[in-house]
Parts: sequence; C-alpha cells; structure tokens
Amino acid sequence: MRGRYISQSWAYDPALYAPPRYRKACTFDAFVPDTIAGFNEPLSAELAGIVSDAEAAVHALNAHARPALKPLARLLLRTESIASSKVEGLQADARSLARAEANADAGRNVGPVVAEVLANIDAMELAVEETSPARPLTRGHLVDIHQALLRTANVGIAGRMRAMQNWIGGNDYNPCAAAFVPPPVDHLDRLLEDLLEFCNGEHLPPLMQAGIAHAQFETIHPFEDGNGRTGRALIHVLLRRRGLAPSYVPPISVVLATHKDRYINGIVQFRQGDVEGWLERFATAAAQAAGLAERYLAEAASLQQGWRDRLAALSPLRADAAAWAVIDELPGHPVITLPVAVSATGRSKSSTAVAIVQLAEAGILVPLSKSKRNRSWEADGLLDLLANLDRAR
Repeated sequence: MRGRYISQSWAYDPALYAPPRYRKACTFDAFVPDTIAGFNEPLSAELAGIVSDAEAAVHALNAHARPALKPLARLLLRTESIASSKVEGLQADARSLARAEANADAGRNVGPVVAEVLANIDAMELAVEETSPARPLTRGHLVDIHQALLRTANVGIAGRMRAMQNWIGGNDYNPCAAAFVPPPVDHLDRLLEDLLEFCNGEHLPPLMQAGIAHAQFETIHPFEDGNGRTGRALIHVLLRRRGLAPSYVPPISVVLATHKDRYINGIVQFRQGDVEGWLERFATAAAQAAGLAERYLAEAASLQQGWRDRLAALSPLRADAAAWAVIDELPGHPVITLPVAVSATGRSKSSTAVAIVQLAEAGILVPLSKSKRNRSWEADGLLDLLANLDRAR
C-alpha cells in the first residue's frame, strides 16, 4: 500500500488576506494513495495472531449484551464520541458535557466547543445505529455523518465534499510547508468509490478492514474539516455491519487520544506502505479499548445495582414502578431531565415525576439547581466513574 506524489502549484489569491511572507507562489507535493478495493495481502503469523486476539476481545465485550443493557451501550458510545473529539483538541470533561447536554435538551444555549462535542455524539449515534445496517455503504452515508458532525460548528461545509485543496500542518494560507497534503480534488471521486467498494466487501477480517478503511479515509481527507472524527465513526460502522460489535462499541478513540503521536505515526506508516505496522497499532488499541470497556461496564452495572439496593431500602415499591425503569436508563443519561426520562422510559409524565422524587430522596439523583423549571438531576457516582475511565487509559 503506497501511492505517488504529484507536484502542484499554488498561486497567491490577492482577494484573500495573508501576511506578506505568504504572498507568493510556490509548489508542493500532494499524495495520491494506491487504491485498496482489491487489497488481499496475507498477514504475517504474528500480526494475524494480534488481530485475532483483538477481535476475540471485541467479541467478548459484546457476548453478554441484551436489550436491557442498551443504556450501557449508549454510555460506551458517548465515551467513544468524547474521546474522538479529544483527538482533535476539543476538550470537554464528562461532567460539563453531561450538564450541557441537559441544557441543550431544555432548549438552553451551550458553548461552541461543547456544542461541537455533542454533535459528535449525534454523528456517532447516526453512524452506528442508522448507517451500519445500510447495504451498500454509499458516499451519501459519509456525507450524512459529516453533516451531523459539523451542523453546529461550520454549517457552510457540513455534509459537503471539499472543492479545494486542503492540507495538514504548516500554515493557514498555503500548503507549501504542510506536513501532509491529501490528493487533489480531481482524484476524490475515484478514490472514494474505491474506498466504498472496499468497505462493502467482506474478504478481510472485520478489524483489519476497519483499520485499513480508516487509514485510507484519513489519507483521502475528502472534507475540508472533520475528517478525523468522520473517519473514526467509519471504524464503528464497519465493526457493526460485519457483526463484530453488534451492541457495544470498543472505545478505540479513548486509547488513540491517549497515544495521539503513536496514532498519527501509524497513519504515516500506512501511507509509506507499512500496512502491518499500522494494523498492529490499530489492533492493539482495539484490544485495549475492549478491555477498558469490559471493566467500565462491570463498574457501571455494579453502580446500578447499588442504586437499586438504596431505593429498595428506602421504601418498598412495586416491581413495575417507574423508578426502576429510570434506574435502568440512567447510564445512558448521566444528567437527566423529566422530559428525557419520560422519553427514555416510555412512562407517563406523572409517574416519571414521582419516580424522580423517589430517586432524589434515595440520593440516587442529585438536583443541579433549586429552580422548579427545566430542572435536571445528576446520577450519583456515574460521572465520577466516567472520569476514572478517562484517567485509567
């Protein structure tokens, strides 16, 4: 897996302001990768073992999934989305983000960084829940994920393939000192069709397919911005559609964000033809993520059981009481409002309101304000668990 460099010219546009040192013509080399649809190179025995072990770890993570645990799946998906944003330098801690999400649900404004991270959660949910079952995967699906991702940050380019040269590193005015320049625009159609053909095939192990597709997507860089987050969503589309991660996403971005330099160097290795070097890093990250997720889910389930015990100790409730249903849904909504609780549980507004009072009396829900309007509650201990996972990477 290699490619070729194409020498390109850059002419300064006087209509666009730039400091004097950038107001000159220059040349640069854009990289055009080889196509991958027909890729079927055998893995070395050592790498085949690493990939197989990583797939076994992801499979084990999903082995005990059942419908009742769906809120835990949403918890993992949120974690992956937040970490994917962190790779791009978008920092939002779990507590601030959960509270901002409740504010957004109530129609209140949130800050631009938080809004962008929340959009990444929406984009990841779209990718995993709606795009994954699509047969075949099309360019339109990638556009939809990108549209969801940038709908708040940059509506002008959201859901639009780039129509100009982009680049990574260097300066904002020309690509002449860039660290990497993706293919020129006139190569995008061919390369994207090839990538989609590869994604729709099933001749490679799922994790190997996802790793190669992600690296190729990052190399093509088909959007002006948001390529990294869209490309990491593509990983989970492929793992879900190939049946390796039908319920729980391994939060691979948690590991990638921790070892960002190693992640970037792996993509560079791929572009230089070292596919095995990249796949080893990717598979290792997937295995680590699956292990983290198993521990994370066990701690979340233990926390839930503790909530149930506290509620039962406070007062006897019927088995079908709405409070039990709210507890079931809390992992997916670390900060919850009455409308969200009603929507998540499917219970009536009145019975859910009673449930929230009961949970607050048991110390399971902690009110975040004294206001009676648009009130929100935090699930006791859950956001601490999220923060501990972030630190345990």
